[in-house]
Amino acid sequence: MFETLQHLQRLTEYGVGYRSFTEQYLDSCGLFRDAVISILASVAKQERVRLSERTVAGLERAKAKGRVGGRPRVVCDRERVIVLHRGGSSLGKIAAELKLSKTSVSRMVAEGAQTAIM
Repeated sequence: MFETLQHLQRLTEYGVGYRSFTEQYLDSCGLFRDAVISILASVAKQERVRLSERTVAGLERAKAKGRVGGRPRVVCDRERVIVLHRGGSSLGKIAAELKLSKTSVSRMVAEGAQTAIM
């Protein structure tokens, strides 16, 4: 909505008038054109804030119920991944051999390195 308001403001600066066929109050040719744009900008800003608040509240509510977001993690033999990596295999070769994504292999190798340090 904010981008739309910016475009409408730019049109007004170029001297182009606009009227909405469906929303009678959206009219840059009338007496209250600046007031209408200001009100719409305020409403758009408040809606962005509310959308963010609702998203955070929904995630917190789901977390409180024990739900975990995102894709489920792949179950595989982490030790085999680490052994293959230490043996000199590339992440791509390991991923192809074990039918995993490179990202999963990379994460397991990094986690293996972290546990080896500790």
